[in-house]
Amino acid sequence: MDQPTWLELSRDADMPIEAIRAHFTGHAYDPHWHDSYLIGVTEQGVQQFHSRRKQHRSRPGTVFMLEPGELHDGDAVDEQGFTYRMLYLDPAFVRQQLLDQFTDAPQSVELLFARTLSGDVGLARATFDAFQMLHDGEGKMVREAALEQLFSALTRHSYWRKPQRIYHDNPLAHQARAFMQDRLADNIGLSDMAVALGVDRFRLSREFQAAFGLPPHAWLTQLRLTHARRLLAAGIAPADVAARSGFADQSHLGRWFRRAYQLTPARYQRCTNLPD
Repeated sequence: MDQPTWLELSRDADMPIEAIRAHFTGHAYDPHWHDSYLIGVTEQGVQQFHSRRKQHRSRPGTVFMLEPGELHDGDAVDEQGFTYRMLYLDPAFVRQQLLDQFTDAPQSVELLFARTLSGDVGLARATFDAFQMLHDGEGKMVREAALEQLFSALTRHSYWRKPQRIYHDNPLAHQARAFMQDRLADNIGLSDMAVALGVDRFRLSREFQAAFGLPPHAWLTQLRLTHARRLLAAGIAPADVAARSGFADQSHLGRWFRRAYQLTPARYQRCTNLPD
């Protein structure tokens, strides 16, 4: 008999990290992105997903690594489904941890992963152990030691690049992204954005999807969900989160949040180890 879909989430009490273990059958996730680094390992089954415009299949023991903003989805390839454990890591935290490992790294750089999947047994073990220490709420020194091993293993799979601040390839798409970031909570339409940027909406939508892999409305929803997730983790009431993230009301937020994360906002908030 197939296992039903399930998901366990915990948030570290001292460090900006979330630990998730989940099992999915069939379709797991629509294309989406996170503002965190994702480091995970497949435990059971075959996890199929698209990222970097390629299809990937992660099998038991395989590590998968995704950068902030990297578009990806998720599906099982058969009726047995797949199980994985994964860490969501704050970018500033990751950068500082790896700068400690790379003592000669330049300051004005961003961290990238050389590839999406890895069969590195040492990295898989370090990922598994770091997850377990965080998920079980071990003592702070034990958790820090496990993370040190993880970041040490990650140095074999990461590299530095100077941030790309000037976008010669598709400036319109990046202007549109900045427009939506600045008006996250506003009820803006594609026509409003097109007028503000001085182009027709068909060209705007076409160029945005070519650059970021999603149409503007879908990308804006992801941006709002990411913002809502941060606010919920900070203890803000779901109704206030909805208003501050551009959703019509708490029910509207709940529908999109469940679709994206397989959790209600309230359950997500209960799992984040917030102080009473």
